Amino acid sequence: MANLEIENSLSGLICGLDEVGRGPLVGPVTAACVYIPDEVRSQDFWQIVTDSKKLTQKKREMLFPLIQQTCNWGIGNATIEEIDDLNILQASLLAMRRAYDDMGVAMDHALIDGNKKAGLPCTEMTVVKGDSKSLSIAAASIIAKVSRDNHMLELHAEHPEYAWDSNAGYGTKAHLDAIEENGITIHHRKTFKPISLLIGDAA
Repeated sequence: MANLEIENSLSGLICGLDEVGRGPLVGPVTAACVYIPDEVRSQDFWQIVTDSKKLTQKKREMLFPLIQQTCNWGIGNATIEEIDDLNILQASLLAMRRAYDDMGVAMDHALIDGNKKAGLPCTEMTVVKGDSKSLSIAAASIIAKVSRDNHMLELHAEHPEYAWDSNAGYGTKAHLDAIEENGITIHHRKTFKPISLLIGDAA
């Protein structure tokens, strides 16, 4: 379980940021920023908040509205065009800056999952595997994950043949087989292999 040890070592207002969607072949990269007010930190549901990848879909969906209702939070996306233009790392950091701005509350410190600072207007601390170490980052990982999964369900409704409802845009066998049979969509990242290779072959 993630905890508040890192947050408690700092003074002032502290938020956590995390992103999802760096690896998929399709869709945006999505980041979330979460500030957990002191007065809600004792609520029972925090006992199960951890890295979203360690939670079942059912638990993520149960925690998602609870975090939204009790915390200050923001969401930011970087589009497939921005991913292709900037590269996935820079697009991820852009999404984090947008998530911080979307939260709308000035922070003293930001805890960022990973080892890259995002360029936020406050003190930044990078935390490798932060979604397992910091409660704020873990909460952000859940908000980002559920938000992006919901977006991929919307895209799946447009293109059900790619099974984005189950693979979230990752390059699974079913997804790659569908690309081979149906080609690519406007939602595919053109600079990601094998998409870039298919575009090159078609040129």
